[in-house]
Amino acid sequence: MTAASLDRGNLNARNRRVAGYAVLFVLFMVGLAFASVPLYRIFCQATGFGGTPMRASAAPGAQAALAPVGVRFDANVNSALPWEFKPETNTTRVVPGARIVTYFTAKNLTARETTGTATFNVTPEIAGQYFSKLECFCFTEQTLHGGQKVEMPVVFFVDPKIRTDPATKHIEEITLSYTFYPVEKRAEAR
Repeated sequence: MTAASLDRGNLNARNRRVAGYAVLFVLFMVGLAFASVPLYRIFCQATGFGGTPMRASAAPGAQAALAPVGVRFDANVNSALPWEFKPETNTTRVVPGARIVTYFTAKNLTARETTGTATFNVTPEIAGQYFSKLECFCFTEQTLHGGQKVEMPVVFFVDPKIRTDPATKHIEEITLSYTFYPVEKRAEAR
C-alpha cells in the first residue's frame, strides 16, 4: 500500500465522520424545531410568561382579608370558524385563593360538523403568574355538530400572592381572553 492510498483512506474516513456529524446535527435541529412549540408552551405555563395562566391542582382557599380582584372574560372566534362563542358572565369579583367556576358557551352556526381549538392569555401579562387554572378547555380540540351548543367550564383561582407582590398588588382587574381557531380535519386514509 502506498502513502497516497493511505492518505485517501484516512480522508474518506474523515469525510464519512464529518458527514455523519452533519446528519446528526440536521436531525437534532429538525427535532428541536418540532419540539420548540410544546417546549415554549410548557415554559409559559410554568412561569406565567406572556400572560399565560399557571396550572395548578387545587386552590389554596379564599383569603377573605385580601382585597378582591376583578376578572373580566373575553371570547373571540377566528373568522374562519363559523361559531358563536361567549362567556356566560362578563365579569366577576374574586377573593384571592378562592376556587371559581365559570362557563363559556360555543355554538356551531352551520349545519355541518366543525372543530376548533382555543388559545388563551391573561392581561396584564404580569398577572399571568398569579392566575392559575385548575380545569380548562384550551388547547383541546372541540368538535361541534351542526347547530350544536355546548357549555365549557373554566375552573381557576387568583393566587393570594398577587396582593403581596409590589408589582401586582395594585391590579384591580385581570382579563382572561380566549380565541377559538378552526382545526382542519385530515381525510382518513381509505
